[in-house]
Amino acid sequence: MSGSTPSFLKPLVCLAGFMSGSWAALPTFAVENTPQAAATAESPQGKLTALSELTDKTWKDVEGNVWTFPKSEASPVVVVAFLGTECPLALQYAKTLNLLAERFADRGVQFVGVNANPQDSLAEIQAQARRQKLSYPILKDTHQDWLKALGAERTPQVVVLDQNRVIRYSGRIDDQHGIGKSRPAPTREDLALAVEQILAKKNVEISKTEVIGCLIGRLSSPKAEPQVTWAKDIAPILDAHCVECHRPGEIGPFSLVHYEEAAGWAEMIAEVTSERRMPPWHAEESHAKFLNERRLSQKEIDTLKQWVAEGTPAGDISQRPPLPVFTNGWQLPRQPDQVVWMSERPYSVKSTGEVKYQYFSADPGITEDRWISGVEVQPGNRAVVHHVIVFLSEDGKKFDHDKQFLVAYVPGLRLKPLPEGYAKRIPKGSKFIFQVHYTPNGEAQEDRTKVGLIFADPAKVTHEVKTESVAQLRFRLEPYKDNQRVDARPTKAPVELELLSMSPHMHLRGKSFRYELQSPGGERQVVLNVPHYDFNWQTQYRLAEPIKVARGSTLFASATFDNSPDNLANPDPSKVVTWGDQSWEEMMIGYFDIAIPRSTAETANLMTDWLDSKEGPRKLLKALDRNGNGEVDESEVQSGHRQFLKQIDADNSGGLSEEELRSNWTKVLKAISAKKS
Repeated sequence: MSGSTPSFLKPLVCLAGFMSGSWAALPTFAVENTPQAAATAESPQGKLTALSELTDKTWKDVEGNVWTFPKSEASPVVVVAFLGTECPLALQYAKTLNLLAERFADRGVQFVGVNANPQDSLAEIQAQARRQKLSYPILKDTHQDWLKALGAERTPQVVVLDQNRVIRYSGRIDDQHGIGKSRPAPTREDLALAVEQILAKKNVEISKTEVIGCLIGRLSSPKAEPQVTWAKDIAPILDAHCVECHRPGEIGPFSLVHYEEAAGWAEMIAEVTSERRMPPWHAEESHAKFLNERRLSQKEIDTLKQWVAEGTPAGDISQRPPLPVFTNGWQLPRQPDQVVWMSERPYSVKSTGEVKYQYFSADPGITEDRWISGVEVQPGNRAVVHHVIVFLSEDGKKFDHDKQFLVAYVPGLRLKPLPEGYAKRIPKGSKFIFQVHYTPNGEAQEDRTKVGLIFADPAKVTHEVKTESVAQLRFRLEPYKDNQRVDARPTKAPVELELLSMSPHMHLRGKSFRYELQSPGGERQVVLNVPHYDFNWQTQYRLAEPIKVARGSTLFASATFDNSPDNLANPDPSKVVTWGDQSWEEMMIGYFDIAIPRSTAETANLMTDWLDSKEGPRKLLKALDRNGNGEVDESEVQSGHRQFLKQIDADNSGGLSEEELRSNWTKVLKAISAKKS
């Protein structure tokens, strides 16, 4: 549950799939930086467009200032940028345009922003301009005159006009930022190149490129007698699949609760749902059914498309069903019984550079064992919090190896309450260790993250839920290679248990992830296959029905990585990549939740990753010492290990102390390995 999203991706993460899905699903840019591309690019001469309907008028920017096209002799180039207040790419590139405006200011190049979205109010546009400190004027294209005259379709799209005010370039700004993925730097600065070529009195080498981003909302006239309306047909679909995220205060960057908001995004909604990029869901259908599956039916997709085709009619607003009931500020089913903050004061996040993982120890004041049926991490500042893991520590030490996983926050994670009778246990005296990964976004920030708990009645708890993992820490990804497979170290079920959920975790080179369960008899089945892993949507796949796992069953996990240049999210395909915390490094972890009957929960520790560590003897003792006498007795080990216990019981006490385990640790590992095989 680690890795760092570069700061420029933070506005993009929650809308990655909504706009255009993963990079692998994106259309190829209509540009190649080759002489052949320049020779075959569409000539601007056939596209010279008189723009007197724009250039001869007087306009007011969103601050009320009069704006007119500058005289040709004063400004040989005008750059018109179509922007939006809620499109993450448009918000990101608004800052890039600031830098370009400053770069070309002394050469007379004029930049102007245009917002043609019906759903973006004047107040919202003003707030964006002030918040981002935009240096160029922003115009509200109320009647979409600019949109029609310049042929814009998406934000952020730029149109470049020369001294005669004819179109010389239309398309993207550069190739650095995509949907949820970005290069460290652009490989082609299309806008800057076009401006330089116009200033040099040259033909623009490539006059048109494809824009990736949000469709601009179009003014439309609804049909007189529509078959589909928002109130009757569309709101129920959005309520069921979208507003969980797309509502005020949630991770969606815009709301879809009300008609005006949904109508403004209607064409975009139809596009991304038709191509099944939204709602975000990356698991293959053929293996298991999931409680939190986000797929739309074909009928729902067709209904959305028909609504757009009929002009997005509102219908009778009184027919709109009641909104789903959400807990204000939480994904939990109700307000938490207890809230634990990571620290008394906010943590200051620097504006730039790498921030190492930060650890905070908090005392929740748990004086007796508590059971929780719901738990959620709430980042204090999503703009800079990439992920959080909350561990339980009995002694409050931040770096102990025996910390227990409680809950996490990662991009795209949507939580569901545990089934009735199922709960996680917080041992009395436990301290909460917050591991927080911050990603600076260019401005100094503060964060104070918290975790909310919903308590369960201990008398009603039948199963203890634990979060475990299979992982592989030792791997090497070769440069320039795709489909590099890494297998996790498998783990065996020490008792009969239930598998509740699975949560794959990799970084930017992660491509696919698969879990397989093998019965004691050798029968093997795929329980989750994620063929197109998305770093920005780290889903917890909750099984609709828990899978019964027999004692001795083995869980396997495998992943593939793409360290080739074809992976446009790849930070550097020339590097050998190994395990590491940051996103330019990699991880291979398969988290999963299991439920164990309370009667056997104490013996159900999955002993895999820590056996080889220096903490192994202490952890093995803690896992097996059910009677709490500080030794591993014959009654606490399987019959096949009892003779071995006698062999290394140096003091003939009938049990093994931690010192005896440690002094015979190599033999212990061999015995465990032999028993497993």
